[in-house]
Amino acid sequence: MNAIDNTNNAGLLFNEVLFGLAMLAFILLLVLEKSKPYRQFPNKINKESFVTNTEAFLVNNLILTVLKASSLFLVAQQFSSYGLLAGLENGPIKWLLAFIFFDFAIYVWHFASHKFEWLWRFHKIHHSDKSFNVSTGFRFHVFDLMLEIVYKCIFVIVIGVNAYLVLSIEIIELFFIFFHHANIRVPNEEKLSQFIITPSLHRAHHSTLRSEHDSNYAIVLSIWDRLFGTKKELIPENIGLDLIEAENFIQLFSLAFITERQLIKLLSWIPKGKKK
Repeated sequence: MNAIDNTNNAGLLFNEVLFGLAMLAFILLLVLEKSKPYRQFPNKINKESFVTNTEAFLVNNLILTVLKASSLFLVAQQFSSYGLLAGLENGPIKWLLAFIFFDFAIYVWHFASHKFEWLWRFHKIHHSDKSFNVSTGFRFHVFDLMLEIVYKCIFVIVIGVNAYLVLSIEIIELFFIFFHHANIRVPNEEKLSQFIITPSLHRAHHSTLRSEHDSNYAIVLSIWDRLFGTKKELIPENIGLDLIEAENFIQLFSLAFITERQLIKLLSWIPKGKKK
């Protein structure tokens, strides 16, 4: 029992260190994009984006903490001994395979979030940002996060890995989420994007046009988009969504319950002025 407790405590400490490093990376990227932004956005849009995204981060984490959502990982861990990698000895090979499987699983989830309307209604909140900056990595609907936690718990069971390992991988992926949302220029980005998702690739994913933002779903390894033909290299003219926008967290939360189809229908009822 003490050995298990020691392992869990070590895993918890390691996750805290990783999370601290990810937040340090967030601050560094924030400074870089403020000093040398790749693209200039109006000050009003930038300010609204940062404030709303920060509110989303704080409120979402408060809700998830109150619901003890992260404890689902520990529940899932009780059933992980039957998964695909359960028989492998804990070490670098298992960690690497777990990372590759996890990164692919998130690619699939992200793809599904664009293709199924019941998932898109929550995921579109992330795409509603009219700016593109490191804080956009915080802009998620709490229901989107909760559904993703359930999905990740299924991953723990099916793959058969320690929940703390999955949490560690998730924090590494958080660093990449900050990185590819950063409004910065990256040296040798074209070569780098052959291996990982970079800001230029993910910028296309935030295009206003559906035909453009339905692409580049990967979080870390760009190979998934190459394999499944979803990789697009382009410079989007506009960022965000045409009909969906929010100036504060309350509006952000509420937008999930209004679909684009409903908005278009509502707009069609508004009388149009006569052409001169």
